[in-house]
Amino acid sequence: MVPEADNAPFNRETPEQWLEKIAPEKRKGLFKIFLGYAPGVGKTYSMLSEAIRRHERGEDVVIGIVETHGRIRVGELASQLEIIPRRKVEFRGTIFEEMDVDAILTRNPQVVLIDELAHTNVEDGKRKRYEDVLKILDAKIDVLSTVNIQHIESVASTVQNLTGITVRETIPDWILGKADEVVMVDLTPEALQTRLRRGDVYPVDRAERALTNFFRRGNLIALRELALQHVTRAVDRSLDEYVSKKKLGTHWAVHERVVVCISSSPAAQQLIARGARMAEATGGDLFALHVDTGHTPSPEKAASLASNQRFAKELKAETIEVRGKSIPLAIAEFVREKRATQVILGRSAIHGLQKYLYYWELHRLLENAPFVDVHIITQE
Repeated sequence: MVPEADNAPFNRETPEQWLEKIAPEKRKGLFKIFLGYAPGVGKTYSMLSEAIRRHERGEDVVIGIVETHGRIRVGELASQLEIIPRRKVEFRGTIFEEMDVDAILTRNPQVVLIDELAHTNVEDGKRKRYEDVLKILDAKIDVLSTVNIQHIESVASTVQNLTGITVRETIPDWILGKADEVVMVDLTPEALQTRLRRGDVYPVDRAERALTNFFRRGNLIALRELALQHVTRAVDRSLDEYVSKKKLGTHWAVHERVVVCISSSPAAQQLIARGARMAEATGGDLFALHVDTGHTPSPEKAASLASNQRFAKELKAETIEVRGKSIPLAIAEFVREKRATQVILGRSAIHGLQKYLYYWELHRLLENAPFVDVHIITQE
């Protein structure tokens, strides 16, 4: 006997819906940047090596534009992949070659290689290659690209001060943030200088001049440090996104973040200085946090708080103000949000009921932010 059908509708997914669930449609191309701290560290070589491996695995990979700069081994690798012909552009009586974006979109490969992300197209001197990359990514094509640290907008002035060389082509910092993956192509300054002397980067007659200018050891060490800092931030952003997406606990932190809890008390500057030393020693981030409980401060206290916040900024802290009726709960929420690893609190010489209230509030903080290390600094 066949049972009666249930009156409730049966939700059966279509084959298209099922496929979309197990393999969602790609909304844009994946963007991978090979970051170097100076010419010659091997960015283009690394990009080509990965492209060849992906091609051997069956991916459809083409070269949109790769600059060999006469380097034989780079040219040998590039010859193993399909190259989209460049378009010729006449500018002020001279013929230039540029990447052909329309040809890439028409060819519609899975992956395209686009060298020198900060390049400026010759037509009008305004359009940047990174704008072409964004257009290609929107067409759901993966992009592998390269850039040196001196071409990052926020770093260009520092590089000029270090090397005396003006960087004319830059990309905004947010472009690095758009990348799904940033890989630093690293090489010790000594090894890079050896490459120069062998003529692997520039012709030998140019190498000695380069070694006494841009490629001085001190310059290379500083540029390498800048590149490492940017890659660290990119990795940290990736971890933040992963933790948020997976709803993992606040103990998922590999980068030190020091939170100094400040008030209008002049003694808060002692805490800020302690936090700054701790952040500098660990290479971490520093936050100066003030909780506004909604009470209007006196002009003297408002001025003192502003002074403390200025002092924090001078020590490279990010000053944050949050609102909350409960100070410990507001601190705990901020700690969880930022995945802070260290919290610094002040303690004055309190007695009686105030002492028990202080310990009660401290307990609430520890209860709501259990994975943070708490430092209690006694103030005069």
